[in-house]
Amino acid sequence: MIINCAGTLLNLKVPKVMGIVNLTPDSFHDGGKLCSEYCILQHIDTLLNEGSDFIDVGGCSTRPGSKLITEKEEIKRVIKPIRSIVKNFPNVKISIDTFRSEVARIAVEEGAVMINDISGGNLDKNMFPLLGKLKIPYILNHMKGIPENMQKNPFYHENIIIEINNFFSKKIYYLKKYGILDIIIDPGFGFGKTLEQNFQLLKHLSLLGFKDYPILVGISRKSMTKFILKISDEESLNATSIIHTISLLNGSKFLRVHDVKEAVECIKLVEYYKKIF
Repeated sequence: MIINCAGTLLNLKVPKVMGIVNLTPDSFHDGGKLCSEYCILQHIDTLLNEGSDFIDVGGCSTRPGSKLITEKEEIKRVIKPIRSIVKNFPNVKISIDTFRSEVARIAVEEGAVMINDISGGNLDKNMFPLLGKLKIPYILNHMKGIPENMQKNPFYHENIIIEINNFFSKKIYYLKKYGILDIIIDPGFGFGKTLEQNFQLLKHLSLLGFKDYPILVGISRKSMTKFILKISDEESLNATSIIHTISLLNGSKFLRVHDVKEAVECIKLVEYYKKIF
């Protein structure tokens, strides 16, 4: 699999790591930590030195139960940091984590090369037309409802794999009509799924997208491991690495993570295992 990223053809034979840059005060793991330009740039430097291929910049928390901020506030949170990141790390590949087309448009103007949309285009009807103009890679995420209510008794009418594949098929059809070919699919762990459904997705990950599209897994330090192991957020790194390993064995090509060094190690070990066996 190959994607065209800002004119560079990126081979996905070896999975890629996307380091998380949360510019929010209330994200579940690192909200409020990146409170100054200095802290942001230090964080970016760490992510890149540990082996991150992309950084994913987001200014609007989408954790379960969160209330959405205004578009103006989201732009205020992300644009100045993106300018600073591009200035100090000119070769960095930035993904903008937003469901708003205007935020995405401005971020791309400032240097972002990929859009990561948790709503799959459902929360802004202008997102797909914008993508048609920009012609950049798009992360198509599956989500039930909106962050404020997505974890309140999520229900699927049929097998969850079939339903999510139907969602991807319909969305990809419209994306292709707009000329978008570089599509990455994200099943949306924790975005309108029960604990059991999350693990069903993990087990059958390779069936998503019918192996035609690279799969991104965003599972870093999420509650699906903490509920089972009865551990805190700070104690969840080892559990995250285990889930990352399973997802890599089941075909994931992107890991969106808080802890880059450990994710890179997972990839190296799985790649060696696959080479030997």
